[in-house]
Amino acid sequence: MPRGKYVNHKGRNRNFTSPEQLEEERKNEEKKKSVEIEWRKTQEASSSDDEDEEQEGSEKGSDDESSESEEEAKGASSVIEIQNPNRVQKKAFQKVEEVDEEEKPQLSRKEREQIEKQKAHAAYQKRHAEGKTAQAKADLARLAIIKQHRAEAAARREAEKKAKDDKK
Repeated sequence: MPRGKYVNHKGRNRNFTSPEQLEEERKNEEKKKSVEIEWRKTQEASSSDDEDEEQEGSEKGSDDESSESEEEAKGASSVIEIQNPNRVQKKAFQKVEEVDEEEKPQLSRKEREQIEKQKAHAAYQKRHAEGKTAQAKADLARLAIIKQHRAEAAARREAEKKAKDDKK
């Protein structure tokens, strides 16, 4: 026995399976397959008898269903029903028509933030136009002061104009 972590396989004897043992394994597999086929036939016969009792006037539908069940049930999975939550099932491919078109594509974080920013800006502009924001209130107050000054200046000019007309 070699010492160390890694084992070297060079120079070891090789073990071959004897032809008798291979033949024996092949016969066992054939027996298992024949037993499974017989079991399926009995299951199909019992299921078709039940179907005939339920639906006496049915057409070839039961024959089609039995052939589909043979295709679905292959190997040991047909004999033993496995309920393993960790077992990975093959993903069934879906056609484009079957996929719901109603589902919106998932947006990235940046795209979501950009859309939210645009919505917030539009809402702000709407409130600003209505005069509900602080900046709009300040602008309106400034405009009121300017209008007052202009009105006072116009009144002063009118008074000066009248004073000139009176002197002449």
